[in-house]
Amino acid sequence: MSKPSAPENSAVRWVALLVAASFFMENLDATVITTALPQMAQSFGIAPARLSAGLSAYMLALAVFIPLSGWLADRFGPRRVFGAAILLFTLASLLCGLCTSLAQFVMARVLQGLGGAMMVPVGRLVVLRNTRPHELVRAIATITWPGLVAPVIGPPVGGLITTWLSWHWIFLLNVPLGLIALVFALKLVPPGGAGQRPFDLWGFISSGIGCSALMMGLDAASHQPLDIALTAGLLLLGVAALAVTAWHMLRASHPLVDLTALRIPTFAVTVVGGSLFRIAIGSAPFLLPLMFQLAFGWSAVTSGFLVLALFAGNLAMKPGTTWIMRRLGFRTVMVGNGLLVVVGFALCATFTPTSPLWLICLVLFFCGLCRSMQFTALNTIGFADVPQPRMTGAATLFSVLQQMNSGMGIALGAVALRLTQTWLGDTTPSVLAFRLSFALIAVVALLAVIDSVRLAPDAGAAVSGHGQQDAQ
Repeated sequence: MSKPSAPENSAVRWVALLVAASFFMENLDATVITTALPQMAQSFGIAPARLSAGLSAYMLALAVFIPLSGWLADRFGPRRVFGAAILLFTLASLLCGLCTSLAQFVMARVLQGLGGAMMVPVGRLVVLRNTRPHELVRAIATITWPGLVAPVIGPPVGGLITTWLSWHWIFLLNVPLGLIALVFALKLVPPGGAGQRPFDLWGFISSGIGCSALMMGLDAASHQPLDIALTAGLLLLGVAALAVTAWHMLRASHPLVDLTALRIPTFAVTVVGGSLFRIAIGSAPFLLPLMFQLAFGWSAVTSGFLVLALFAGNLAMKPGTTWIMRRLGFRTVMVGNGLLVVVGFALCATFTPTSPLWLICLVLFFCGLCRSMQFTALNTIGFADVPQPRMTGAATLFSVLQQMNSGMGIALGAVALRLTQTWLGDTTPSVLAFRLSFALIAVVALLAVIDSVRLAPDAGAAVSGHGQQDAQ
């Protein structure tokens, strides 16, 4: 197969950068407002705790409407849907910045979540459909970094904006960025053909119930004191509804989400082991700042800048991902680097208030390197063997799982901390409770590696290019 020309390569890179920028905007808004809640509550004249409704509304809208995105892209074309998603997200951001009450803010956040729900999976689908196999690693690496970086830098960015400007600018800054992204989307994204696939109403309803109940249950699990009955009821409802959804979609002639890609080993790895890995990784931005502030007694500024070492590691790894996977192959990278991720969590479990700051920064930088590589490997190999007819379903399912894994990561961190705190008999989280929590997270990360061991040695070689340099 001939190599694509320079203009084609350039177009692919620009589309990947556009999608990455859109992802970053969406991911950042999910975390940036956490440090602005007190100022927002004062502006609305309510208690800060009530603003959790705005956070939940955004996450629920994402969970409910992401399964719909694939059908919309097939029905109306990716350019229209991706452009409409950016426009809706931008307008909703403007409305968020103009809100004067909690009710207005919740409604605006629902609209913002609806835009984000279409923007994320459709953007990924655009990249997957328009990238040649040997360019896929680089493209996936580009669109992966927002999910790694935004949760880390969101809180400190929100704190800076709130301190020097006001909370309104957290949302208003999205307006010019969104309009610029919209112009590039209309210019760069291929229109795609409009399909006639019937709408799966039952699949949409059951998946909406399952995803929203599961997300609400995970959110309830992270609160203290824990309402066991409510949490268990929501989680059971979510699991049962999603089981019914899967049963329906595997038998429907035109399912809302095509699940047949799960039969492909390389995609199954990113679903099963990849989900465990993303859940483990998602706990770090939750546990680290709490440990630094509650157990070590350090300031929010110090803890925030220490966590930025993860961000530095993420960025530092990006230029080397393609070369490493080409030299070693997916299986070797995912097993070897996965074990390094486990080592990183184990090292976090050794932190104490007397640990030198430079050493903590070095460990977190190492953790950032490893998790960036693992994210890129898992996200790329998942689509290495997926044929184009199944790409929409695979991309949509992946986006649903990625969104849920984020909530599961926070819940896992909260549950691990609560379990260790209860076992130790602590009334407040101690240093030992946090250290044991990181040890538990390391076990979850280790379980994620097992799935990768079963891969064939040449899995995804057509995408990674592993072995091709020896054959030439």
